[in-house]
Amino acid sequence: MADARVPALSCSGLAKSFGGVRVLEDVSFDFEPGTVNILAGENGAGKSTLLKIISGQERPEAGSVSIFGNTVTHFDPRHTRGLGVGIVPQELAPVLDRPVYENLFLGREIRGRSHLLNHGEMVRRAHEMLEVFELDIDPRVPMRYLSVASMQLVEIVKTTTSGARVLLLDEPTSAIPEREVEVLFGVISKLKAQGVAVVYTTHRMAEIEGIGDRVVVLRDGRLVLDRAVRELTEADIVRAMIGRSLGLLFPAKALVDSDTQPVLEVRDLRVETRPAVDLTVRPGEIVGLGGLVGAGRSELLEGIFGVRPSVGQVELGGRRVPRGDPSAAIALGVCFVPEDRKRAGLILSLPVLDNGAIPNLRRFTGPFGWFRRRLAEKVVGEAAEMTQLKSRGLSQLVETLSGGNQQKVVLAKWLTRDVSVLLLDEPTRGVDIGARSEIYRVIAGLARRGVAVLLVSSDLEELLGLSHRVLVMRRGEVMGELGPDEVSSPEAQERVLRFATGMVDTALAW
Repeated sequence: MADARVPALSCSGLAKSFGGVRVLEDVSFDFEPGTVNILAGENGAGKSTLLKIISGQERPEAGSVSIFGNTVTHFDPRHTRGLGVGIVPQELAPVLDRPVYENLFLGREIRGRSHLLNHGEMVRRAHEMLEVFELDIDPRVPMRYLSVASMQLVEIVKTTTSGARVLLLDEPTSAIPEREVEVLFGVISKLKAQGVAVVYTTHRMAEIEGIGDRVVVLRDGRLVLDRAVRELTEADIVRAMIGRSLGLLFPAKALVDSDTQPVLEVRDLRVETRPAVDLTVRPGEIVGLGGLVGAGRSELLEGIFGVRPSVGQVELGGRRVPRGDPSAAIALGVCFVPEDRKRAGLILSLPVLDNGAIPNLRRFTGPFGWFRRRLAEKVVGEAAEMTQLKSRGLSQLVETLSGGNQQKVVLAKWLTRDVSVLLLDEPTRGVDIGARSEIYRVIAGLARRGVAVLLVSSDLEELLGLSHRVLVMRRGEVMGELGPDEVSSPEAQERVLRFATGMVDTALAW
């Protein structure tokens, strides 16, 4: 039994620089066994670097790390694992074509007397390991058939059953649906009871207050807050993260003339085999699409834009947008910010300038194919300024930007041309609260300029806070609508959930 007086994790005076830029400066704290310690801060605050140092992936320039009283002498993952540190990164890397049990025992396989793999024993022990955490996962199923949340849980089980007493979880809920978050929280509670110290990074205030015992906030590489969660308000945490009071998170909504002709009209649109959808969006109006994961919201946006097969009618200002032709949609002023910015919205290995110029290459291409760099720098620079992009300049590689600034590049690249309709799919997923507020202001500013916005968001507060109207989807069809007065009512969140879960009759009774 570990001495409760000895910190599970102790960091003292940690400092680290990259390319002459200081990313950590004199960071010190102690975390106790059996606690959940929230590591918070805006993107770029130094959280990832700190986790890499604790897990042995990076060496600090100054300072020390101790695990249950044992000082880390070699900043190497094998050494820190031996001391009891485990990390579950945001980007999981399971062996997808191998079963769960093989992933659980990867690198510590059980062998029989003949030194052959004892598959039966590994399956039996895998069952036991999963049952400890009350996880209903068949260890013989290939990993690729599991949800992202289940893969993450398997990785946590693997790490903690390998002897990890300090578990680092990097944005564990960023890519999993709300209904599976409770399962994760249940696993974390069991780890607390076993005396494991959990270090948990998140941008979500509800998670900080719901699961955290202690919160440590980094800002610009420095530790600015280290207190028990129960002693703090949400405003205290936000102020520590961004260095100022946030004020109203959502900007005032622009007035929309209900007599104005819609900019976007969707009639009888069937995306693949899903039911037909009808909707309209007026100039300056933000229409939200609510619903549970799998409701068909993202697919609808992709169908309107033309990257997913669809039949039906989409009109922009009275002009029909051809189906299955994104280039035609772009030419008519339709822009699309996809849910997965890294895979579908950006070319990470290219600089900000190139990413910003891509949707408007004809404008930036001169005679004989020459790239009109000065014009591109002027136009992309103005778009970057409009989105309040924080970077070292247009030549900075996008992959080196924080998540919030990457999302601003996705928005900025469309602002290099005329925009009539903006399709937004989870525009602030994985974005810290400071950058989120700035993105909201960009969206509201575009609406005030007359852009019609169709917004998909799984964050109910965001959905209701930004939208003039909300359409709630279930199984590919629109189940109900909340009008301008209803989105601001106290019952709005419950009404959205009732429509989303199919409790239509009860919802209509409101």
